[in-house]
Amino acid sequence: MGKLVSTLFVTLDGVYQAPGGKEEDTRGGFEQGGWVFPYADEDFGQFINEVFTRPAAFLLGRRTYDIFASFWPKVTDPADPVAAKLNALPKYVPSATLTDPEWAGTTVLGGDLAKEVGALKERTDGELQVHGSGALVRSLLALGLVDTLHLLTFPVVLGAGYRLFTEGAEPTRFKHSGGRATRSGVAINSYDLAGRPEYGSFELPEDA
Repeated sequence: MGKLVSTLFVTLDGVYQAPGGKEEDTRGGFEQGGWVFPYADEDFGQFINEVFTRPAAFLLGRRTYDIFASFWPKVTDPADPVAAKLNALPKYVPSATLTDPEWAGTTVLGGDLAKEVGALKERTDGELQVHGSGALVRSLLALGLVDTLHLLTFPVVLGAGYRLFTEGAEPTRFKHSGGRATRSGVAINSYDLAGRPEYGSFELPEDA
């Protein structure tokens, strides 16, 4: 059985929209795309390369898929660790509107998300990786289908844009499984899904 692993870039105020470029995702009039670029140092690149040594397949939200499909097939250098995996390995996209994908190796998932992704994990030998795809990740977390979340937090506040965790997100508890910081200040933390939150109280006992 495969392991579903999500890798996401967020700002200090939780924005995940358009990390890679100004025109990447302008929904809602967002004009601050490309906020990852100033922090893309050697440490950052090393982590991304490490992540891309492990995938067996990819699961992408429709918007992320469109962004990737417009760029990565044009990167034909076989030595590129990201392009080589994205172009060669199976890609799955939950979508009711994507009917004729042109990126080779793409399969559209059109049924029940829990059943489709659950079956996909069952038949995947290795990591089923989700990159970006914030809305999809929220849905997968609510369904308990995410095993590990790599969250890269960049030292910048944008004050606008789509946020990863919004009001109404499913309460979820994680176990911290690893962390490091890049020289440019990106905090890279890995979390394993650990069920629902636990609660307590710091109130003094009545006989205190």
